[in-house]
Parts: sequence; C-alpha cells; structure tokens
Amino acid sequence: MTRNPFTNNPMLPVDVVLAPAWWFHNEGLTFDEEFFYEPVRRVEAERRMEQALYERWGKFGLGEGRDKDLPVVGAVHLAAGYLLSEMLGCKVEYKEDTPPQVLCAKMDNLSISADAAFESAAYKKFARLAESLKAKYGYLTGDVNWGGILNIALDLRGEGMFMDMFDEPKEVSIFLGEIAKVIARFTQGLQKETGSTSISVNRNVRHLEPAVFLHSECSHTMISVEDYRKFLFTFDQRWSEKYRPFGIHFCGKDPDRYGEVFAELGRVNFLDVGWGGDVAKLRRALPKTFLNIRLSPVEMIEQSTSEIEATIRRLVADSGNLQLTGVCCINIDEKVTDDKITCMFETVAALREEYSN
Repeated sequence: MTRNPFTNNPMLPVDVVLAPAWWFHNEGLTFDEEFFYEPVRRVEAERRMEQALYERWGKFGLGEGRDKDLPVVGAVHLAAGYLLSEMLGCKVEYKEDTPPQVLCAKMDNLSISADAAFESAAYKKFARLAESLKAKYGYLTGDVNWGGILNIALDLRGEGMFMDMFDEPKEVSIFLGEIAKVIARFTQGLQKETGSTSISVNRNVRHLEPAVFLHSECSHTMISVEDYRKFLFTFDQRWSEKYRPFGIHFCGKDPDRYGEVFAELGRVNFLDVGWGGDVAKLRRALPKTFLNIRLSPVEMIEQSTSEIEATIRRLVADSGNLQLTGVCCINIDEKVTDDKITCMFETVAALREEYSN
C-alpha cells in the first residue's frame, strides 16, 4: 500500500464531528455568540467537549484534551463556516442548538474589498478573542472554518451568482479573486499562530502531518465541471502549488463527477469524499490522493450497526489503499445513538488489524 509523502498519517484514520443538536441534547451545551467569542467560555467549552468524547469513545483515542485548558481560537468540534462571510458583509444569527446561520447579503453588485474585510467588526471581534487567549496562555491552537471561494460568493450574492457567471464573467473572476485574497490572508495568519487551518473543516485532518490546507467546495455540486474549470480551477491550482498538503472538501453527493478535473490539478493530496460519491471511480482518477470517506449522518439514524459496518467495509475496499484512506461522519445529530458511532470506530479498528496481518 503506497503512501502519499505529503500526508503522513496512521493507517485508516477515523474521526467524528457531532452536530450542535447532539451537544445540546446530550451535554446541554448552547451555541450562542459567547460560545464562539468569549475567551473563558471558549476554553471551557472545548474542554467540556473533549471530556464528553473521552467518556464515550476514549478507548479509540478521543478526548485527549479533556484535562487541559487549551486556547482554542475556533470551534474545532463543529462543522460551521461563518466568519469570513460575516467579515465580507453577511449577518450571522446564533441559536442554542444549531451552527451559526449565515444570512445571505444579497449584494446588488460584485464589488468587495479584501482589505475592508480585515477592518470589519467581525474580524476585530475575532482578533480580540485571539489576543486575549494568547495574552493568558502564551500561544494559540486550533483554527476556524473558513469556508471556500464559491461558498462565500453565494453567501454574499445569492442565486444571482449563477446568472453572473453567464452575464458578467470578467467581473465574477475579479469578485472570486478578492474572496480568495481574504481566504489566503486569513488562513496564513492563522497557520503562523496555531500551525493549522482546517481542523474545523474536517477533524480527520488532525491525524495527518503536516496540517492539510482544506478548501471547502460544498457548493460545487451546484455547478458544472466546465464552470469550475472556467472560474475556480486556477485558484485550486495555485493553492495546490503553494500550500502543501492541499486538500479539497467536497461534501456533495457527486464528487466523482470532478475526479478527472481534480486529477489535472496534479497536487490534490487529500479529498473529502461526499456521501454517495463513487469511491472506486475517484481512486482510479486519483491513485495517489488520500480519500477521506464520509458516512451519511442521515442514513445512520435508520441503519443498524451491521449495515454501518458493511458500508464502511465496502467503501474502504473501493478505495483500495488503507494508507490513503480515512473514515469520518460529520454533523451527527442526537437521533444517532452512541452504539452506532462506536460501531464506526470498532469497524475501522478491525480493518486495520485485518489488513496488517
């Protein structure tokens, strides 16, 4: 089983991200604005989450930070991208049992300023958090889910963005370029302080060294491969050259549709494979890429543990290389029982043993 030199990792890493609804119903955690920005609450919440994970799945390596006060700058136990959209003009609503809800800005033009984003009230709020934590602890850790270029563009412009691609392609390219500047400046500043950018995008990247730069392309399921090539390919190409290891987070159901064009990038070290994607087809297109298999948190509600095990075994076999494969499930809510999550970890442990012998 060949390895990817840019993603040093244990065999078949596995991780889980529990949805705010899970934390609210099982641990009484609430996700108001203070959860994300009040320094003492920030540290206490992450420690409490680590303790809850340890009590349930500590034997699988979870909860290692349960007895530490860590200056975690972002909610690394959630899948929630909101800050950069807010920095660029969106409003964000905070509720007790959901991630922050980004409200579309419905901009009437394609004019934004990357510099202005870092003068925004949203960024200054985050900067005050980071400064406070660093003053107390002497360092920072963790990161913040920064979304992705098209994701943020849709937050700002709404569905009009798709018409813009036809009507104003040059303006769209400039608009996306400004968003990319904000992402690059934000993530590289974070990287220098904490050593990572993307644990908050998918926790499985914490098992890989060095830290993966993981670009969220959730909304790419809404566009054609031709539009990706025309408007967004160049950004991934540049970033894959500059930030190694480079990864793409594709949580849609059709990542295999992009397999060949992602292969043209030549440097996709990590691919988050959305549920429903054809893993075998992606492996043929990307033989040296780490494929991070995502289970469906919705289907897990109704699946039996034996069905979950069979699904994992099938998808891992389709990937064909345990050194270049990971397993995760993201946004599991309170309707998924603990035994099903345990089954995920137990199945992966069994596969490691089987393939090692």
